[in-house]
Amino acid sequence: PATRLITATTDAEVIAAVREADAAGTPLLVIGGGSNLVIGDKGFDGTALRIATRGFELRGTTLELAAGEVWTDAVARTVEAGLAGIECLSGIPGSAGATPIQNVGAYGQEVSATVTEVVAYDRTAGETVTLANEECAFSYRHSRFKADPERYVVLRVRFRLEDADGLSAPVKYAETARALGVTAGDRVPLAAARDTVLKLRAGKGMVLDPEDHDTWSAGSFFTNPILTDTGFAAFRARVRERLGEGVEPPAYPAGEGRTKTSAAWLIDKAGFTKGYGTGPARISTKHTLALTNRGGATTEDLLALAREVVAGVREAFGITLVNEPVTVGVTL
Repeated sequence: PATRLITATTDAEVIAAVREADAAGTPLLVIGGGSNLVIGDKGFDGTALRIATRGFELRGTTLELAAGEVWTDAVARTVEAGLAGIECLSGIPGSAGATPIQNVGAYGQEVSATVTEVVAYDRTAGETVTLANEECAFSYRHSRFKADPERYVVLRVRFRLEDADGLSAPVKYAETARALGVTAGDRVPLAAARDTVLKLRAGKGMVLDPEDHDTWSAGSFFTNPILTDTGFAAFRARVRERLGEGVEPPAYPAGEGRTKTSAAWLIDKAGFTKGYGTGPARISTKHTLALTNRGGATTEDLLALAREVVAGVREAFGITLVNEPVTVGVTL
């Protein structure tokens, strides 16, 4: 429940609702698709603004999306138009306006690679601004918008895609390449890339099926930890101590002096395997990163499971997992 719900279908309605709330000092919760939110059971004491704007404009290889456009539908249309750059982001739920906020990424692609500009309402300045890609401060699952969530309300997102004669961008993700039967760096027909990603996501319970409780989730609940060289060395030592000398944890370059490891691996090796749990909230039987509602789960049920996982991973490996969904009225 919210004190008040406003559904805005134009940019002007979005701005008017934000200005009204700010002028009155009313707490404001901006909602796109809602798929990346975990809201407390008591609800939200303030104005919930649901952005339902529509707009898909393609000029050559330049794409502009209204914030309320359904993301996966927009991706499908770019594939149909023969344009590459976001095809591996197929099946991700939510709205287009949310994608730059946490630099949405999957299967070797991130929106930061194709976003050229973000049009947003700046609540501090009281005006609409256009931020170029380099002004968005994109990093792994992060951006200027996520760093300062009370300041900007995204209105439109502009992308530059690629015309590669019906082929995808070079396939970067090893799992995708294997599924397609190609080598990393190869290009494939756009439709094949999209179909393969959708099948991979569905196999992990990451495409909603009302009949399958494994898909009743907020997606990946934790981000992959990024460690300094010193931190990663300490982590490796903990892994060998716990799992044996021959065990090496997943490691991916994440910039100079930094290494990314796998949250899913950490969760599994800490003893929280697929299907873990006995209550209404349990780990998915398909993917350890998804905390799922088996029917009738409350937010507190979900958070109790999340806290158990965080504590277990910290005790086992000395790493504190961070939630990916945005929490409203609750914290881990």
